[in-house]
Amino acid sequence: MELSRFHKVSDFEWRIEPTGKMRVPGVLYADEDLVRDMDTKVYEQMTNVATLPGIVRASYAMPDAHWGYGFPIGGVAAFDPDEGGVISAGGVGFDISCGVRTFTTGLAEADILKKQTVLADDLIRSVPAGLGSRGDIVLAPDEMDAMLEGGAAWALAEGYGVEEDLERIEERGKMAGARPEYISDKAKTRQREEMGTLGSGNHYLEVQKVDKVFDRRIAAGFGIGEGDIVVTIHCGSRGLGHQIGTEFLRDMAVFDGEIGLHLPDRELACAPISSAIGQKYLGAMRAAINCALANRQIIGHLTRKVFARRLPKAELKLLFDVSHNTCKVERHRIDGASKDVYVHRKGATRAFGPDNETLPESLKPFGQPVLIGGSMGTNSYILAGTRESEARAFSSACHGAGRSMSRRQASKRWQGRAVVNELKGRGILIRSPSMRGVAEEAPGAYKDVTGVVDAADGAGLAKKVARLVPLVCIKG
Repeated sequence: MELSRFHKVSDFEWRIEPTGKMRVPGVLYADEDLVRDMDTKVYEQMTNVATLPGIVRASYAMPDAHWGYGFPIGGVAAFDPDEGGVISAGGVGFDISCGVRTFTTGLAEADILKKQTVLADDLIRSVPAGLGSRGDIVLAPDEMDAMLEGGAAWALAEGYGVEEDLERIEERGKMAGARPEYISDKAKTRQREEMGTLGSGNHYLEVQKVDKVFDRRIAAGFGIGEGDIVVTIHCGSRGLGHQIGTEFLRDMAVFDGEIGLHLPDRELACAPISSAIGQKYLGAMRAAINCALANRQIIGHLTRKVFARRLPKAELKLLFDVSHNTCKVERHRIDGASKDVYVHRKGATRAFGPDNETLPESLKPFGQPVLIGGSMGTNSYILAGTRESEARAFSSACHGAGRSMSRRQASKRWQGRAVVNELKGRGILIRSPSMRGVAEEAPGAYKDVTGVVDAADGAGLAKKVARLVPLVCIKG
């Protein structure tokens, strides 16, 4: 993408001044190399989002931004309900509440290397992964609705996890305002046997080593140090979330035509927050958030059972669980006044700074853990939210590396078995039910996550705390 399209504010901030129907500017956080490598569609989608009714401050894009459906992936935008603000299914994404949770283990690398192969084999047997994967849990209709209302708290009551988990989960594991009755029977049927499963694509379960610590004070507060072993889970609301996104995007597009809302891109389909369809989507989306929180809670429980069998001295304690495809009502300063706005984060992670009232007391001195997943075989990172990030992008940061080529392009360039063998030679064991899926997720198909994280740190969106390297990766 041409740098001349933007006004350079700093080495990590690029601005698009409002033109035409744009109501607010566009702001991109990235360095020059990342901006150059981005598809021009990111610019187009940022400016399109800036035209939506009720948008406040700016249309933002994170350092890992790339072309998405309507909104760029890595897009952040907030809307004022008192100014005709809208809710957009495309601004949340199809995999509602896709997110990351990380456990500390109390183990060191030597502990893992003794059991690396057997651990990898047991994890792939115990945690269903792959397209259309099914688990051992089959939910009856009343159980489905209870899960959609209760989230991780429901899973805990069903015997998955420990009470201490809840304080380290976004929304304490249960998103208020969930309305299961606004979810179609088709969406519920898709989810009936998918609880406790990873799914496909870039979802994974990884055993990782803390390779480098950048901020020892915050790392100590998070309970991690160099050489420590952590476990990270990345997945979302599976078929249910995708079905909700598909159905409401269609219905919103029809509704926009009925009310005469002219959008620059049909994929931006949205509805006023106060409208009946807007409220229905919010209720369904919040239930899908609970589905994802429950799903990660169950996978965490299954992972703990594997470690109890193979490495009994391990103690998996939840560091944090945070989503990156959501819309949340949050209080932010708008034009000098504190106001509740609807913050869309699509492929962007919430990054609250120190002393934020939503954080557990043990994390308030350090800020919220921001968990940044790498691509298969590459580094991941733990960051911390900063006080400054609220003013920059509604306390938001990047969520991963971001793709640099399509899955189809990747599958033509790499062969899954060759990728597995290459990573094994580097000491990383890959387990997956699909070699095509491995090829599609080859490390080279993604941007350099280190560059993305450095840009987020340089922009003040979040502060680097630790770098992680994979030892075992269970891939969907």
